[in-house]
This record gives sequence, C-alpha cells and structure tokens, in this order.
Amino acid sequence: MSGTALPTATLSEADSGAFGRLLRLAGRYGLTVIGPITVSGAHFVASLIFLHRLSAADFGLFSFLLVVVPFCLSMSSGLLGAPLVKAIGKSKAVEEDQLAAFRKVNRIFCLGAGLVTTTLMWRSHAGLVAALALGGYGAVMSLRWFSRFNAYIYNNPARAAASDLVYSSALLIGLFVLIATDDLTLVSASFVLFGCSVLSVPVFGWTFLRKQFLPGSQGSFAIYRPIWRDVTRWSLLGVVLSEVTANAHAYFVTFISGPKAFALLAIGSLLMRPVFLVLQALPDRERPTIARFLAAGDFRSANRTRLEFRLAAVAIWLGTVGLAAAVLHWFPQLFVRKGFDATEVWLVVAIWTLIVAVRAIRAPEAVFLQAAGEFNALARTGFAASIFSVVGTLILLVLFGPIASLGGILGGELVNTVKIMALMRSWRLSHA
Repeated sequence: MSGTALPTATLSEADSGAFGRLLRLAGRYGLTVIGPITVSGAHFVASLIFLHRLSAADFGLFSFLLVVVPFCLSMSSGLLGAPLVKAIGKSKAVEEDQLAAFRKVNRIFCLGAGLVTTTLMWRSHAGLVAALALGGYGAVMSLRWFSRFNAYIYNNPARAAASDLVYSSALLIGLFVLIATDDLTLVSASFVLFGCSVLSVPVFGWTFLRKQFLPGSQGSFAIYRPIWRDVTRWSLLGVVLSEVTANAHAYFVTFISGPKAFALLAIGSLLMRPVFLVLQALPDRERPTIARFLAAGDFRSANRTRLEFRLAAVAIWLGTVGLAAAVLHWFPQLFVRKGFDATEVWLVVAIWTLIVAVRAIRAPEAVFLQAAGEFNALARTGFAASIFSVVGTLILLVLFGPIASLGGILGGELVNTVKIMALMRSWRLSHA
C-alpha cells in the first residue's frame, strides 16, 4: 500500500500545480481581456441596432468606421506603443524625457487620426456633420489607446480595463436612449460614439492627463528622432503592412462597390471582433513583459510568455467561433436581414474564421520579435505578404465580387505567418 501512496500524492501535487498555473494564467489575462471583450460586446450590440434600424448603407459606414479607427490604433501601436518598450530599464530621468517626447508625438498623431477619419468618412458619403463627429471619435480613441500603453508600462492594467468598461457601458446607454426617444440616426449615433470616447479618458487619472494636455519643458522631438530612425519607422511600416494585408478589402469594396456591398462582409468581421480586439490589446500587455525578460537574459521566461499568449489567443478564438456558430444557427434572423443571403453569410463568417485563426497563430511570435527589437526584419517580412494581399484582393474583387475578395486577405495572412514563423526560428537558433 505504501508503494501506491507516493505516486498518488505526487500526481495530486502535479495536478494542483498545473491547476494553479492555469488559475494564475487566467487571472493574469483576465484583466487584460475583459476590457476588449466588453468593447467588442458593445460594438456587437451597436452593430445589431444599426443593422436593423438604419439603412444598409449607414450600417456599412459604421462597419467601415470599425476598420478605419482600429487602423489608427494599430498605427499608434507602431508609432508609440512598440517603441515605448525601449524606455524600459533606463534611468528615471531618461525614461521620463523619452515618455514626454512620446506624449508630444502623440498629440500630433491624434490630430492626424481625427483628420484622416473625418476625410475617409466624408468621402464615403457619411455627411459632413457625421464625418466631423466620427473624426473626433477617431482622435479621442487614439488618445485612449496611447493612455492604455502608459497604463501597461506602469503595470496598471486596471485603469485600461476601467476605461474599456466606461466606454462600453456609456455607448450602450447612449444608443438605448436614442432608441427610446426615437432619435437614432447616423448623425446622433456619431455624437454618442464621440461622447463615450471622451468619457472613457479621465479614468487614466489627472496625473497622466495633466502631462498629456499641459506640455512641460521635458521631452523634445530631438529625443524622438533617434527612436524614429532605429525603431519607429520599421515598427510603423510593419504595422501598416500588416493592416493593409488584413483590411485591403474594406477600402477596395467600400470605394469600388460602395458601403452597402461592404455591409455583408462586415457581418463576418463583426462576429470575429472579440478575437481582433484581444489580438490588438494583448500585445501591449505582453510586449513590455517579454522585453524585460529578454533584457535580463531570461529567455526561458520570455518564451513561456509567448506560449501563454498563444494559449490565450487560441482560447478566445475557440470561444468566439463557438459563439458565432451558435448565434447563426439559433438566431439567424439577427443577421440574415435586409436582403442578405443566409448561405453567403455563413460563407463570409467561415472565411473570416480562417483569417482570424491565422492571425492568432502568428501574433505571439510577432510580439516576441517586436520585444526583441526585430522591427526591421518584421517590416521586410510583411512587405511580400502585403503585396500579395492587395493585388490578390483587387483581382478577386474585380473578377468575382466582394465575398471572393476575402480570399486575397486570407492568402496574405498565410504568407505573412509563414515568414514570421521562419524569422522566429532563425532568431531562436541565433540566440540559443
């Protein structure tokens, strides 16, 4: 009997240890993931409201906004988020000077994001008033995204999650008020989006906001210049190429076939949105962590973080796919409306499922390489994938229509993933 007691106890301890690690992993990612999931849920409800209460063209415009603004956020990640990692481990004075320089760059970027969003929405026939309100939304959401970088840099993810919760709850309340007062239009919804984004910023605290809005003597564009030369131009190029690879169809379909044609494709993107938001938020959480491990020479912990990131991404992907299938199976009337064909909806969702799966697979490697400073290599890697995606999307759109254009996006994602995986293997061999 004593011979069997020891293995049982050992197995119990192993199970407890594995379960404990799983709990710690869930706790670590839970606070980071809960915010993007609530934002995704709010946008999901908003999209359903727009789908059923606005015209197909207005729904397409809102869906296009959910491509344009996330693109601005990704640009912010490349311009500011990834390079902020380089400030980690510096002296207090140097770190604060660099952060002040980033804040000055961010002011200009937010203004640019607002202008670009306004122009794109106006050119998409949103109307001048709605375009201006949505431009303000793009500018404030870019500021909020930069604020999240700072929260993660200072290891305060609770502020980022709180900002997400404030934005999500305010958006839902605002839209339901518009419905109750029978005042839901594209213009009124645009002002609700803008107002909710403004409400979500004060959560980051007066100290941060004072530094952001009241420029001090610290920091200068001269400090940012070498960061641009060595890091930012490559990280920004990598982000642009990645986003073009993922969203070329949105711009082509909207400007060539119109926002109404894009509305059908947007349904698949909407159902996969939780994964998109998580894959956009988690890198800002994990990049500084991996960078600290690499700076300390702790490659084992850095690699473990990469694998944990993949586990979280796959779990979110599986949950999202299951939820999307359940919604389309039991509640198809939520989406198969306004002339949409049920078979086409299922096909669009299936293609988006594959696109998101490929992105989830490569995201941990891409973030690891960013933390390692491989921005130049990542930019070169994304170039071929971007060309493949843009050309393929345009050809498929012209020859076979909007749904087929998603094949160009999927092909570009596959090319990018294969190249990033090869780059990761090369990095590990050279640093083993």
